[in-house]
Amino acid sequence: MTVELGISEILATLPHRYPFLLVDRILELEPGKRVVGIKNVTFNEEFFQGHFPGNPVMPGVLVLEAMAQVAGVGLLGVTPDKEKKLLYLSGVDRCRFRRPVVPGDQLIPLAAHLHGHAVQQDPAVLRHQASRVGLMGHKTSPRPGGRTRGAPVPFPPSFHSH
Repeated sequence: MTVELGISEILATLPHRYPFLLVDRILELEPGKRVVGIKNVTFNEEFFQGHFPGNPVMPGVLVLEAMAQVAGVGLLGVTPDKEKKLLYLSGVDRCRFRRPVVPGDQLIPLAAHLHGHAVQQDPAVLRHQASRVGLMGHKTSPRPGGRTRGAPVPFPPSFHSH
């Protein structure tokens, strides 16, 4: 069974907040198996002010982050006590950007296969062209006690062990 999630459900799942929440809607979700999300890219995004003036391009690392956040919705959706966990992007293999992401694009990241904390990422569709990521690794870690949303979060010591 697939479901669609709006921004309220996304905010209840992910700890990210403006300006770093890069998911606008989940179009399809099969928890633990498959997730399709969308990011509407607008000229109002803060990063376009400096990347690049006169030629706005979404930074590639933010394209990857949007893909990771969509995958995170699918992974955290089946994680017990998700409100007590943080999900970290721990690696990216075989990434290639086919063309720049510019204002007006719709970034549709598709995490086709969710296996534990490994994600086989299918292309992100950008005006019928794609950015492709082979494999994204994710790690969960307990959220530091008493942390409020928006407070800085240090990387857990186990994050650096790989």
